[in-house]
Amino acid sequence: MITETLLTWTARIISGVSVRWVDSQPDTCQRVYFANHTSHLDVVLVWSALPADVRHLTRPIAAKDYWEGGSIRRHLAKVFNAMLIDRKEIKVHQSPIDMMLREIGKTHSLILFPEGGRSPGEEVGEFKSGLYYLGKKRPDLELIPVYINNMNRILPRGEFMPVPLLSSLTFGPPIWLEAGEPKMDFLARAREAVLSLKDN
Repeated sequence: MITETLLTWTARIISGVSVRWVDSQPDTCQRVYFANHTSHLDVVLVWSALPADVRHLTRPIAAKDYWEGGSIRRHLAKVFNAMLIDRKEIKVHQSPIDMMLREIGKTHSLILFPEGGRSPGEEVGEFKSGLYYLGKKRPDLELIPVYINNMNRILPRGEFMPVPLLSSLTFGPPIWLEAGEPKMDFLARAREAVLSLKDN
């Protein structure tokens, strides 16, 4: 069976990832790490880049239809303690945001991909509203932008075997939803916070 340690080191070796923290540091305080999304490996990559004490308190948000597609994926999702969201059955009375907040309580953090799906190439798509509502309902959460570079080449869309190349992961300074800030303004600012890390 694949253990947490094995999965962490496998992800790091396959991706050849270098990790940088810009004006922020790893911390066990409650956070939402939000990143651009180009590969199915993004979830594992961000999670495995965190120190063990932070990793144990951090739950990635992942697509239920993908991560329940076979016994290996289901096992991996359990290893990194993913919170699986059914993208096809989202209902008003079953809000994914409320579920996320209920699951993390007062101790855990989240890894979120606000584009909602993978973007082609290096393009970063428009952000969905989930990050805004997390910040609105839990203004105490630190929102940490993360830029993932080159993962779209390591595991291109439609491919199952990774190509050994180097990638990088940059964690930026926290942002918060400002009082009275309109949703679209905040989402644009959050997206820019991710993009600003591209050349760091």
